[in-house]
Amino acid sequence: MRYQSTRGAAPELDFRDVTLAGLAKDGGLYVPVEWPRFSEADIAGLAGLSYVETAVRVMAPFVADSLSEAELRDLCAQAYGRFSHDAVTPLVQLDHRHFLLELFHGPTLAFKDVALQLLGLLFERFLKGTDQHLTIVGATSGDTGSAAIDAVAGREGIDIFMLHPHQRVSDVQRRQMTTVLAPNVHNIAIEGSFDDAQAMVKAMFNDADFAGRFQVTAVNSINWARLMAQVVYYFYAAVRLGAPHRAVAFSVPTGNFGDVFAGYVAARMGLPVAKLVVATNVNDILHRALSSGDYSTGTVTPTAAPSMDIQVSSNFERLLFDLAGRDGPALAEQMRGFEASRAMRLTNAQQQGAASLFASDRIDAGEMSQAMAWANSRAAELLDPHTAIGLAAARRANIAAEVPIVTLATAHPAKFRDPVERATGIRPTLPARIGDLFAREERYDVLPATFDAVTGYIAERAKPR
Repeated sequence: MRYQSTRGAAPELDFRDVTLAGLAKDGGLYVPVEWPRFSEADIAGLAGLSYVETAVRVMAPFVADSLSEAELRDLCAQAYGRFSHDAVTPLVQLDHRHFLLELFHGPTLAFKDVALQLLGLLFERFLKGTDQHLTIVGATSGDTGSAAIDAVAGREGIDIFMLHPHQRVSDVQRRQMTTVLAPNVHNIAIEGSFDDAQAMVKAMFNDADFAGRFQVTAVNSINWARLMAQVVYYFYAAVRLGAPHRAVAFSVPTGNFGDVFAGYVAARMGLPVAKLVVATNVNDILHRALSSGDYSTGTVTPTAAPSMDIQVSSNFERLLFDLAGRDGPALAEQMRGFEASRAMRLTNAQQQGAASLFASDRIDAGEMSQAMAWANSRAAELLDPHTAIGLAAARRANIAAEVPIVTLATAHPAKFRDPVERATGIRPTLPARIGDLFAREERYDVLPATFDAVTGYIAERAKPR
């Protein structure tokens, strides 16, 4: 399997090199040169398999040149052996057609663990026996940071620098990052938004001087390996609801577009996905893009669902590339225009192509709270704000009555105790395995949201090439 950049000017790479590289040298994102295809028999053959065995079958075509099946199975067994539920990503039924796919049973209680536990092991395996040293630079709106830090803390040959928007993540999210005191972990709170942090990370990859001094890689969903691991749970859930003989819809709380793009990949691989519902909060750039073709930024509005407080969704570029005939130079020009003006119109091909699989909705704070209250009163389930937004969009989506709808439950409700309590009257408690979180020592630095301040900080602490 070879991988190409969405902007067409970077060299093709194999899976190992794509994993270590993160972002392409031309500023694009890597995608497979072609999508592997599963037949109905292949999908039917996943019935009854464990999560680990499902993961091996789904990911094997993407890693074939870099890992044997036995090596992949060993890595998956290690990664998912740390989850607190034997099903890894269990399905929970809410009513006759609505289901939750619980993605929060990993070490940091968020869906990011599903991919990042594996990614940390991949980094370690690909570095073994070399003198390479990775400098991971990431931006987080809340959950990626803690999951990435947990996955690489204490691992040799790796330093991680994680940027989060100061005072714009929940106290649980912050502490899950800042109480990890391993010497290779560096937390940076920037005085700005997640979009500021994400833009800075991309700028570091594209800065010849900085990228030349350090072997920089990414753990955000711009890293293909992370996205690949998320494809698995779409297959795992759909097969349990009747695939390939029955189509399934998914509603996905969406910020950076990585989680829902993994659903698109599953559909391209042959999974019968009836619809992917892109659920946004009031930071609704993706809803506007998919419903009217208007991909233009506004001001980020802080909400109770901070992982969705985003105006620039990095992975949307992957979808635009695939829908527009994989014309790298044309997409590069389109993205340059967007980066200069912060606005663009989707082409007819992009908008019409998206409409065949995607729907979208914008859920405000009141609707989010109503979904939380409904799930608690009618199904005895507590939802975090992000999951509630996904469920609210799922419940009013225009999808045929016979199609089951799976809402991705992306975080444990105890990560967002205050809004859950306001909506339901119940204050969720942290699982026992992290019950001492608020007694742990914190360590982080607050920096201005400037390229020079952050790169200077990293340069003082990172190991050069």
